Amino acid sequence: MRPRSIVVLGGTGFVGSHLVSRLVRDGHRVRVLTRRRDRHKALLVLPGLELVEFDVHDGAMLPEALRGADVVINLIGILHESGGARFSRVHAELARTVVVACRSAGVPRLLHMSALAAAEDAPSAYLRSKGRAERYLREDGGPVAWTAFRPSVIFGPGDRFLTTFASLVRLTPLLPLARAGARLAPVYIGDVVEAMVRALEDRRTHGTALELCGPEVYTLAGLVRAVAGIVGRRCWVVGLPGPLGWLQAALLGLVPGAPMTLDNYRSLGVDSVCRESGLARLGLPATALGAVAPAYLGAPPRTRTRAPQA
Repeated sequence: MRPRSIVVLGGTGFVGSHLVSRLVRDGHRVRVLTRRRDRHKALLVLPGLELVEFDVHDGAMLPEALRGADVVINLIGILHESGGARFSRVHAELARTVVVACRSAGVPRLLHMSALAAAEDAPSAYLRSKGRAERYLREDGGPVAWTAFRPSVIFGPGDRFLTTFASLVRLTPLLPLARAGARLAPVYIGDVVEAMVRALEDRRTHGTALELCGPEVYTLAGLVRAVAGIVGRRCWVVGLPGPLGWLQAALLGLVPGAPMTLDNYRSLGVDSVCRESGLARLGLPATALGAVAPAYLGAPPRTRTRAPQA
């Protein structure tokens, strides 16, 4: 793969930090746009990476920030609304701003992070905003060759999903759980990064949305039990019926850091399972959760390397 000039929006987050490390390692020139440069100076240890303080919502100035890039990658997203951060602005409106800026700046390639089950008629505001973002790519992309990625929940070193459950099962042997029967196909961060890297050169992915899933389907309760097994704890998961699950989500949404919100609860009402494997389409085998999670969740020495399925 020839070295490229790549601008990454959202390059300081969980997915972004893994992706920019890989892009730099592959010899690309990477520029990361961030609201607070002083908070992410650790990224500057990556050779050749440029960290630029910039408001990505500034549609008037964004084309200039992207000019000269071969590729733009938009990873910006939120799981909860707070303050001025709204799903519609961060996901949908920004997606339109970015694709229009790419067109204006002459950027030929755009990779965009969406979500599995994204749709404008989805039950949650999060999924609806992701669906609207994809519509803007289709409507406003013009000559820009875009590819959207729709992952299920992503796991790997630095995630806030499995690590949160690992902390919980260490604290308590009893865990009441809303949406315990929700179905998920957790996908490894390394596979997501590899899919994005391969898509850079794969013209077959232009104008498509790739669904990214791991090889195993879990219920949410089964996933918690799998994590408990990995870290060597016993945990009794109690699935909460609808009204109690709704109440748990509403109360947790008031907690600082909001481990769950009502919008998350609504998102879990839709299966996060692939209909078609984007990894297989790119020639990638999917990594099992049990092959990776024990190493970063702090599994005891004799924990099995394969986590049980739900």
